[in-house]
Amino acid sequence: MKHSKCVLTAGLLLALSITGSAQAPAPAPAATTPAAPAAPAAPAAPSALPTPAITGPLSQLPPATVDMGAFGKISVNGILDGVGMLTQNSVPGDSTSQIGLGNGQLFVQKTDGWFQFYVQAGAYNLPALGTPFTATDKTVSNLYGPVPVAFVKLQPGKNTSIQIGELPTLIGAEYTFTFENMNIERGLLWNQETAISRGIQLNQTMGKVSASISWNDGFYSNRYSWLSGSLAYASGPHTIAFVAGGNMSQTAFQTPATPVQNNGSIYNVIYTYNKGSWILQPYYQYTTVPTNAKIGVTNGAATNGFALLVNHGFAHGFSLPFRFEYISSNGSAKAGSVNLLYGPGSSATTLTLTPTFQTGGFFVRGDVSYVSLSGQPAAGGFGTYGASGSQVRAVAEFGYIFGNNIVEKK
Repeated sequence: MKHSKCVLTAGLLLALSITGSAQAPAPAPAATTPAAPAAPAAPAAPSALPTPAITGPLSQLPPATVDMGAFGKISVNGILDGVGMLTQNSVPGDSTSQIGLGNGQLFVQKTDGWFQFYVQAGAYNLPALGTPFTATDKTVSNLYGPVPVAFVKLQPGKNTSIQIGELPTLIGAEYTFTFENMNIERGLLWNQETAISRGIQLNQTMGKVSASISWNDGFYSNRYSWLSGSLAYASGPHTIAFVAGGNMSQTAFQTPATPVQNNGSIYNVIYTYNKGSWILQPYYQYTTVPTNAKIGVTNGAATNGFALLVNHGFAHGFSLPFRFEYISSNGSAKAGSVNLLYGPGSSATTLTLTPTFQTGGFFVRGDVSYVSLSGQPAAGGFGTYGASGSQVRAVAEFGYIFGNNIVEKK
């Protein structure tokens, strides 16, 4: 474990040194052709904001803006949606049919000046493949509370920013909330990753290279011993990113938001192609939880995972996202290995298809997903007695994304 910590730390420091040596591109020359006299131009229409981050196919609307005078302009967005779910081979305590509030959230932010902030507040549900459904009120109380994301952002330079507070993770290719992703349910690789962490994050962009490094509490543990970072290179529609994170210490503390994975490390290689009607995103993930008898891990284990996320947009607001995953864990129950999946030594393959339609702020979409297990011990799978190795699930999500129609236009 000491060796892996050194490699992680060195890699993150190298990421920052690379961005420091990059050069920003020169600005394009201004047009020199004189224009004919014209009436004063109308104010430019507001554009959609990058936060909260939305991969697609759903899209954010331009925000409502409120002028606060000397303090600047405050932007407001929101979302309200419901989810319904049918599950085959549900486990005890998980009903075969579920319905509830998916998201009822408001996003308030200031995006200009040296002092900025972002607050995301409200209710949310985080359905994930191959896991029982949790009611929205219990999701909020057991995980990140009614204000899951909130941070101040200091902008000392054009290409440099510092964020402090409850931050979205740098890890993985899927975001935390349903509306941010191609599919409604998060995947099995996402279940191994941090989602929201409290801490401080430094971001640096130079030309085509961007890097972030963060000191945080990992899986929302309130123990500030995680170091995570990302290094990305973008050129046209292509982006390649290297992401790593790990606990510099160990703790026996566990909650629904802080699983045993909080004591481990995680590494991603993510490629993204985004052009026209296509999004293509394959990525590899490796995680490890080391042996530490003092915190109850008598024999450590690791996972290897690969995912392919694809979205193709059609005319008139229709799109068709698809996700494939394969993830495996090592170890065995006989050796007392820590369980990171469906039992030590288990593996899983998933397929998810999500037909989507959006017009303006209104959207409707549905997940049809399949999870297949192998190598799991008895009673470690699906169904009443855990003896089934597969699960089929259908999920529907319908709602409205609010933007500049939140307040009356003047």
